Amino acid sequence: MEKTLKGQVALVTGGTKGIGKAIADKLSSRGAQVVVTARTAPKENINGHYFIAADLTQAQNAAAIAKEIIEKYGRIDIIVNNAGANLSPGGGFDTLSDEHWYNDWQLNFLSVVRINKVLLPAMIKQNRGVIVNISTGAAKLPIWEMTMSYSSAKAALNTYSKALANELAPKGIRVNVVSPGVVKTQLMMDFIENIADSSNITVDDAFKGVMDKVGVPIGRMAEPEEIASLIAFLVSPEARYITGTNYYVDGGALPTA
Repeated sequence: MEKTLKGQVALVTGGTKGIGKAIADKLSSRGAQVVVTARTAPKENINGHYFIAADLTQAQNAAAIAKEIIEKYGRIDIIVNNAGANLSPGGGFDTLSDEHWYNDWQLNFLSVVRINKVLLPAMIKQNRGVIVNISTGAAKLPIWEMTMSYSSAKAALNTYSKALANELAPKGIRVNVVSPGVVKTQLMMDFIENIADSSNITVDDAFKGVMDKVGVPIGRMAEPEEIASLIAFLVSPEARYITGTNYYVDGGALPTA
């Protein structure tokens, strides 16, 4: 594979497992020096990526991450804001407390805003850079029984990303969004198991219920590597005229073009 990202420094938040790990590995394979963050160090090998332990829901940690990256590498070329999760229980509006709303918005929206804010000065100084914010198809098609607060936070992320793309385009910086659908990760499997437990049904029935609710014409979950491949393209020179766009990688689940 051509080393299209050789010499570039990339940050992937939540980059030690699932989609994030697939993204980090893919960018590394294209030649980038990859920095990954997570709350705790992974037990498994992270393929030579530089690791920074950080809880992104804590505001002060964004500045600490930026400081460490710039001191170590002197630059930042790519930011993939992948860290995120549906932290709240299902059941609709009456189930969700203020804390549920706060936690989902801290992780899925405000953490992204903070990371971008502290690292963008370095990108602006370079007059180049790429940001990819990972959202979800549920931001456009929320499932009220499962994803109300999470979906709303990601919808805000989509709007923020478009505004940021318009602001930064004259400065040589591109901003895009990738919105996966149902992806085969441990986080997704845990989510399905929780549905099965709370509904007193089998895991297979819970999985079928989720797939039926989402509606995936391809008929299967995505593999993390399928998300990573698109991101590797979007951060590469081949995508240099693409900014301000949201790409849905959902097996055809979104019912509109």
